Amino acid sequence: MPLNDDQNSDSDSSRLSESTASSSDSEYSRQSFNSDSSSKPSSPASSPPKIITFDELMAAARNLTDLTLAHEIAVNANFCIKHEDLPQNSFAGTVKQIVHKAFWDHLESELNEDPPEYEHAIKLFEEIKEILLSFLTPGANRIQNQICEVLDTDLIRQQAEHNAVDIHGLANYIINTMGKLCAPVRDNDIKQLKATDNIVELLRQIFRVLDLMKVDMANYTIQNLRPYLQRNLVDYERTKFQEILEETPSALDLTTEWIKESIEDELSSVSDESSSSPGADSSSKPIISPTLVLNNSYLKLLQWDYRKTIPETLITDEVRLQELREKLNQLKIIACVCLITNNMVGAAIVDVPDFADQLKRISVPLLEGMNKKTFDLKEALNAIGVQICSKVNRSLTERGLPTLNEEMQSNLMGQIAHIVEENNPVSSLIDKRIQFFMRSLLALPSFQKCMPTMPGGLSVIQTEMEFVGSQYASIVNFNKQVYGPFYANILRKLLFPEAPMGKAETETPIN
Repeated sequence: MPLNDDQNSDSDSSRLSESTASSSDSEYSRQSFNSDSSSKPSSPASSPPKIITFDELMAAARNLTDLTLAHEIAVNANFCIKHEDLPQNSFAGTVKQIVHKAFWDHLESELNEDPPEYEHAIKLFEEIKEILLSFLTPGANRIQNQICEVLDTDLIRQQAEHNAVDIHGLANYIINTMGKLCAPVRDNDIKQLKATDNIVELLRQIFRVLDLMKVDMANYTIQNLRPYLQRNLVDYERTKFQEILEETPSALDLTTEWIKESIEDELSSVSDESSSSPGADSSSKPIISPTLVLNNSYLKLLQWDYRKTIPETLITDEVRLQELREKLNQLKIIACVCLITNNMVGAAIVDVPDFADQLKRISVPLLEGMNKKTFDLKEALNAIGVQICSKVNRSLTERGLPTLNEEMQSNLMGQIAHIVEENNPVSSLIDKRIQFFMRSLLALPSFQKCMPTMPGGLSVIQTEMEFVGSQYASIVNFNKQVYGPFYANILRKLLFPEAPMGKAETETPIN
């Protein structure tokens, strides 16, 4: 498609911005942001400056950890705890292996004495008893009493004094109890325990399986907790963040700066438009829509340098936002490659069905991992250029048409390689259209499920863009639900500093 379509896309973007920043929206926002609703107890309040103690700082850190974990459990259906052993060739793994071997060797030597020394074994049984009891649900009194009776360490010590400990009998009882309490996925591990004769190796393997059962129990708890968190996550996160704000009053500094940058960008844009309009009243104060400011702030996250600290209110979604940004970078390169190829050799491939998808299939594998520091994007683009030229020539040959001459191939590969250059016109065009699509997505009501029209030049990546867009909109809409009152306070102070300093309304016009 022709490159000058940028003009049409930009005009559409301008119309969208104008509609979003309509005067009615601004007037309503001003009334809402200026209203004093201090009677509403659920509204967040900024704490006055105070000296923070170490204990208060640690309490805030624990609150942030709880908030982050709860958010991850609720929004990530695949979140689970995994059992990971230290790599054996690592220093920590080697130390652990040496210490554990020394312990089990010492236990074996004690049990081989005549008479056997049971003290260390008894401590292990005591630890096993506590672990088994931790697996029980409230009300499981019968099995609880049985575990406490069989693994009564005082009784086992008395038996040890008379050399009457049935250590294999105790181990078998533990294995049978584990079999009743474990998840079905551990049945094979239980069978292997029953087949182990050496008592020291058996105890070692019992602890290994108990560690796995702890992970299973934690994941079972997470699975049961997820629906509850999903139903109550907005209130929970908002309450937790308010606690953090009370402990550390500076907990919104980065968020304030993030929103302030968008306000400055919007003021600059309004100023430029006013200066270009001869009849504009330069003395009047520009009216800025808080909704537009906040949406533009969210758009910045798609081009954020994640080596910098992200705004505090978005920490729980930092990894997801970074992944979306990286995916969009890859999609932008693919769209650029297809647009360049279509502009240069479009006439030759116009009759080839799904040729754009073929170009995408060439590009995707070569761009895998493009956001890693070690990735050489220039080299990958050169490889893509070579393969595309080969693909085009093969297609032309199959249809009995002349292949691309060397000059045309060189120009095609050169333009593809130049995508990485700063201010590259094709890259800038595609980037604007991606931004326009995402801006249009944020302008839609949160309850509306349909996607906005895909801008020209992005049809080859439409499926991927809609998938990324839906994930992005989901993150943004949830973030607005949780932190909307905090944003309202910030926006009111920055946009309407002359307004009375009341609390922001819980129900804000930030949609």
